[in-house]
Amino acid sequence: MLANFLIGLREGLEAALIVGILVAYLIKSDRRELLPHVWIGVVIATVASLGAGAALTFGPRGLSAKAEETIAGTLSVLAVALITWMVFWMARTARDLRRHLETSLDAAISMGKGAIVAMALLAVGREGLETAVFLWAGIGASGAGVGPIAGAVLGLACALALGWIIARGALRVNLRAFFQWTGLVLIVIAAGVLAHAVHDLQDAGVLPGAGAVALDVSAIIPPDAWGASLLKGFFNFSPATTWLEALTWVAYAIPTLAWFARISFARRPASVAEASRAPGSHGVRAESAVTSSRA
Repeated sequence: MLANFLIGLREGLEAALIVGILVAYLIKSDRRELLPHVWIGVVIATVASLGAGAALTFGPRGLSAKAEETIAGTLSVLAVALITWMVFWMARTARDLRRHLETSLDAAISMGKGAIVAMALLAVGREGLETAVFLWAGIGASGAGVGPIAGAVLGLACALALGWIIARGALRVNLRAFFQWTGLVLIVIAAGVLAHAVHDLQDAGVLPGAGAVALDVSAIIPPDAWGASLLKGFFNFSPATTWLEALTWVAYAIPTLAWFARISFARRPASVAEASRAPGSHGVRAESAVTSSRA
């Protein structure tokens, strides 16, 4: 439940911030008449994301167990690829997110109202699709039950509420630190989802080594114990882990965490920091639009 809550909170807050930036820019530039076109794009993106989640949930039903496991494993690998790309994209562009979105919106306005709808649709739809795929993979890896689903819904609800509060200026949050640390945690969660994908593909016979167990702590941590449920819910830990699952987890988690930490926690050059504080700059005080509490 905790892992899916964090996924929903992180992804939902990104989408909320994007919508907030677009709406605030139109209001600030006295173009309120264009707001309905932004909201149309947001609504279409939301419906499309819900449709993607429904297709992932109900689409494979009725297939053989082998086919379901093959599809689940393949889509989980895709989910990990999407979330990894998203985490690094945010690490690189967070400082200029407001400027990037405002520039894109200006270009869309110059092309017409349909372009505004398309721009909002793509900006929010990308976040929605990533959220739908990764939540589906996370819930599938965490096991059946209402807990994982409840965690995801609660995370999305908290993200919407937090985004609204931040946009209203009622709460100041260091969003840069938020995305840095949640990015690290998401990579750990993604490593577990990837290992679970390997497990599914091994069960389906697509990958070898299904019976080659590298670690079996079932006697110490029974699968039905609360400790096993906690580890599985957050890390997708399996008491009986095959060699290929373990190697996959290590091969993904270690270099990805190191690379992300190097990019995300790197110090800003002094010239960039000074430029962001210069009069007329698009930067927001000491950091950026995303680190601003009004993002």
